[in-house]
Amino acid sequence: MHQVGLGSALHQVQILNDKPIEGCICFISRKIKPTEARYGASQMECLCIVWALGKLNYFLEGCVFEVITDCSAVKSLLNMKTPNRHMLRWKIAIKEYRDNMTVVHKHWNIHKNADGLSSWPLPNNIDNPAYVPEEAFPHIPIE
Repeated sequence: MHQVGLGSALHQVQILNDKPIEGCICFISRKIKPTEARYGASQMECLCIVWALGKLNYFLEGCVFEVITDCSAVKSLLNMKTPNRHMLRWKIAIKEYRDNMTVVHKHWNIHKNADGLSSWPLPNNIDNPAYVPEEAFPHIPIE
């Protein structure tokens, strides 16, 4: 299936009656831009992580958290010693989270909610809480 959007789910584990219970705090999604449609699967996953961290900053700032992804290449891409300009820009964008963030790879069937959000994203308009005007982040093409 062709990916049409980015989707992310923020979950929190709480201890209730001495048992860990995971609950969802929020879901976010948006349609991909025409220029982003050319990205490969690994780059699209990195884009989603960078976008979601920016959108969920209010919840994540100062917290230790895991980014769970179904793309095994993301961890390697984010730790590249000599990234291209595009990956370098993304690494800089998430630099403030690196000390508190762990990237974990898990099988795709764990991500049904995030995958659903990326398959049926909200439109990029002012009614979407995850909306960011196009001019706020000018596109830098991949070389």
